[in-house]
Amino acid sequence: MTIALRHARVRYGPLEALHGVTLAAPAHGLTVLLGRNGSGRTTALRALAGTVALSGGAVVWDGADVTRMPAYERARRGLCLVPDRQAVFGSLTVRENLELASSDHDFALDAYPRLRPLLPRRAGTLSGGEQRMLALSRALLARARVVLVDEPAQGMSPAVAAHTYELLGGLDACVVVAEQRLPPVLRGRVALVYELRRGAVVFGGEAAERER
Repeated sequence: MTIALRHARVRYGPLEALHGVTLAAPAHGLTVLLGRNGSGRTTALRALAGTVALSGGAVVWDGADVTRMPAYERARRGLCLVPDRQAVFGSLTVRENLELASSDHDFALDAYPRLRPLLPRRAGTLSGGEQRMLALSRALLARARVVLVDEPAQGMSPAVAAHTYELLGGLDACVVVAEQRLPPVLRGRVALVYELRRGAVVFGGEAAERER
């Protein structure tokens, strides 16, 4: 297992958002964190990334406890987080956003050809779906070992959403996504699923097991 939460607890003031959550994502493949708003799925993702602090438990990456490692250091070591909001630099152009990740961004434009004519546009003027494509393009260019994405297909058409999951599933990386529902494109495919409810894991296993 590449990255894991072990009995993780997170508090926002007097409220506890994660109640001793334990989950693990494999080195290669797609892991899905399911749950409604308020379930703790986004908090779990942020805890793995280090953008929220644990009040108890641990984050373990490649066998090492990285609980106290700051988010920027995790990023330097190969972790990429794509949040559900403010995932692009709105005042910069599409081209400038991509160049922050890599000077050679042809791979990202091949993945999302719709972005090519938008290169001179300010990212903040793009539609929600276009901003998601741009944010995910930057993640693709990062060549990260661990990719964490909160609602990757938000605002996308069904066809682009299916293509996005094919891209994420094809990465040579540990990929963890947070979604409210299991995306149709993943049904019948091998994918590790954790369902969270009120800050606790209520299911953990392969997607096919959950559908039975």
